[in-house]
Amino acid sequence: MEALIPIINRLQEVFMTVGAKIIQLPQIVVVGSQSSGKSSVLESLVGRDFLPRGSGIVTRRPLVLQLVNVPPLAERILQENGNGVKQNANCYPGIKAEEWGTFLHSQNQVFTDFLEIRKEIEEETERSSGGNKGISPEPIYLKIFSPYVLNLTLVDLPGITKVPVGDQPEDIEAQVQEMVLSFISNPNSLILSVSPANSDLATSDALKLAREVDPDGRGNTAGGQ
Repeated sequence: MEALIPIINRLQEVFMTVGAKIIQLPQIVVVGSQSSGKSSVLESLVGRDFLPRGSGIVTRRPLVLQLVNVPPLAERILQENGNGVKQNANCYPGIKAEEWGTFLHSQNQVFTDFLEIRKEIEEETERSSGGNKGISPEPIYLKIFSPYVLNLTLVDLPGITKVPVGDQPEDIEAQVQEMVLSFISNPNSLILSVSPANSDLATSDALKLAREVDPDGRGNTAGGQ
């Protein structure tokens, strides 16, 4: 299974690049209400602060986050010969950083500063969603390479909200829920429902949506923060 994850990640990129219909691949989908702590959960898995911060709805486009485990920098340097030609397919020659990120929309650019990754997410969000709290179903694809992560694919979705602000439509709640359902309806998805620790799980909107597609709880995990 460990060897299949990079292949699955590559398939996702190819299907997006050619504009073909996305196949239903395994992934962990993070669902929660606005400001429930979804982004903090993702950052704890990566061990880095790289997601946008702010008040109100901050995640305004789906973020497909592919985590790729790589050898430490010192080990990768040893895997290169004197001409700088890689001897191992996983030594990533030319990248002199312990951790880095790349975006599907700018594949030729390598981000070694995680603050720059945050800035790029913000700018790419505004390109599609505007600068006044609008949302878009078009995903942002981010791949993070690090010796400190597991090989995983996660999806961060806009938080479930009820009151429209800025350029958001009056039916913002229905639009966000439809977006969430489009991802968690994938039978290969593991649904990670995030709720604040001081909230009542019985009234959790995230759990309610998860139960719509997974009434038996076979693919659903509830997390508190």
